[in-house]
Amino acid sequence: MTEQTQPDGAPATPHDWRPARFMVIAAHPDDADFGPAATAAAWIDQGSVGWLVCCTSGDQGGEDPNMDPLELAAIREREQRAAADVVGYAGVTFLHMPDGALVNDLILREHLVREIRTFRPDAVLATDPENTFPRGAGVNHTDHRAAGWAAADAVYPAARNPMAFPWLAKSGLEKQIVRRLYFFWTHRANAYVDVSATIGRKLGALRCHESQIQDFAALEERMGEWTALQGKEVGVAHADGFFHVVIDDDEAPEPSEAIEGAATLEA
Repeated sequence: MTEQTQPDGAPATPHDWRPARFMVIAAHPDDADFGPAATAAAWIDQGSVGWLVCCTSGDQGGEDPNMDPLELAAIREREQRAAADVVGYAGVTFLHMPDGALVNDLILREHLVREIRTFRPDAVLATDPENTFPRGAGVNHTDHRAAGWAAADAVYPAARNPMAFPWLAKSGLEKQIVRRLYFFWTHRANAYVDVSATIGRKLGALRCHESQIQDFAALEERMGEWTALQGKEVGVAHADGFFHVVIDDDEAPEPSEAIEGAATLEA
């Protein structure tokens, strides 16, 4: 991991932009807690409102082939709701897509657009879909990649286009401009959020996923080492790294306003 620097060569500082409202889109229960939970908690503590969307209920996340998938899904949803309470999310939505078979298709995209237009976030956090082979070996789960692409495609252009899924707009869910994307589990981080004060909340949220975690002590050590390594990039004890994409600057007008302005100038 190379040190991030500012244009003048000075060491980078922690990312300080904070959305008033943000949405985390994850493939499975526990993804958000292994991912940006500490950032979500930090932003919530500073006054942001967060919402979590899980595309699946994790019904394949077990080792016993004889277990009822619906029973496992119910367990994992309970665990995720408890973890969401620890982090401080305003709520959780489960889309009940098939675990292990998530596809970035129009069905999933419509569900995500509906969630975005309902909650109306300024920023969306999702898995980096291009990180197929993470550093240190392994393969990024196909559902993680599909959820990341679907989140990006739902944010831009679908959620801001009233003619995408027009029945949503006709039912009262007007377009929503999401200005920024934050991709976690990335190999190309360009923004680091200081989570020194909330790393404990992340660990508390992870403790809720008892069906998935067998050795919490080892996990706690691993999480601490990783966030500490990222924190060194910006001179803090712990940080979350993101590939940060600015779609619209805060000062930029909405596309419709820009078009109207251009038309006025032409006239």
